[in-house]
Amino acid sequence: MKKLIFSLIIFSLTFEVYSQITQLPEVVITAVNYKYLSSVDTEDTDLSVQMLEEKVAMYDLKNSELYSDEYDTYTVSFYIPDGKIVAAYDKDGKILRTIERFTNVKLPNDVQKAINKRFPNWTLAKDVYSVTYHAGKDRVKKQYKVKLENGDEVVRVKLDEQGDFL
Repeated sequence: MKKLIFSLIIFSLTFEVYSQITQLPEVVITAVNYKYLSSVDTEDTDLSVQMLEEKVAMYDLKNSELYSDEYDTYTVSFYIPDGKIVAAYDKDGKILRTIERFTNVKLPNDVQKAINKRFPNWTLAKDVYSVTYHAGKDRVKKQYKVKLENGDEVVRVKLDEQGDFL
């Protein structure tokens, strides 16, 4: 029995001695559209909006059936039931500009507080969230168009992302 155990130990150690050490090449992952994501990303943004914006940023234009070397820009539309994003890409897959429109999304806290402060007894009937992004510009334009009701009265207001009325 001792010989059997000793043989197994020696046998298992020989595999370690003859094992190969392989080095894999270094892999570097870069997000081509990280500026777009950092520009449009807000913690308070509705989850469905965030997910679609991530899809737009991660879209692989060069491996899509739309790609051809002869065009400089490509326009791709992304849809979900609550909204859509139309994105323009350059030939390298970088986002040049987007137009985004979503309906009936969860409003950010700042926007909700501003509406409740100015219109305390009104109810939210409908809202539209729109975003325009242009690569190279300093600011992304985010706007909320809100329809409020109080009995028979209807008011439509526009707010920016900080809750300032426009």
